[in-house]
Amino acid sequence: MLIARVVGSAVATIKADKLSARKLLVVQEATVHNELMDRTPFVAVDAVGAGEGELVLVAVGSGGRFTALTDGAPADATIVGILDSLEVDGRDTFRKS
Repeated sequence: MLIARVVGSAVATIKADKLSARKLLVVQEATVHNELMDRTPFVAVDAVGAGEGELVLVAVGSGGRFTALTDGAPADATIVGILDSLEVDGRDTFRKS
């Protein structure tokens, strides 16, 4: 899984049937300190109701297809969690406000 921040949304009126009625969000990989990394943003299926600016967990590759919403769907990235906090080496590095 990757830590990423939701930086936008994507709308596709025509898409694969298994993605019908699924929200698509643009995410960019982030550090444990909620700082964006110098990586290309990508689109992920939202399985948890995430919103813009939130720090999320993204399952990538075949793991992106192991949710109730994406089972059998052509999804390589799925948002599977919204982070409330992160602790690294015994110190809080992120806490949702």
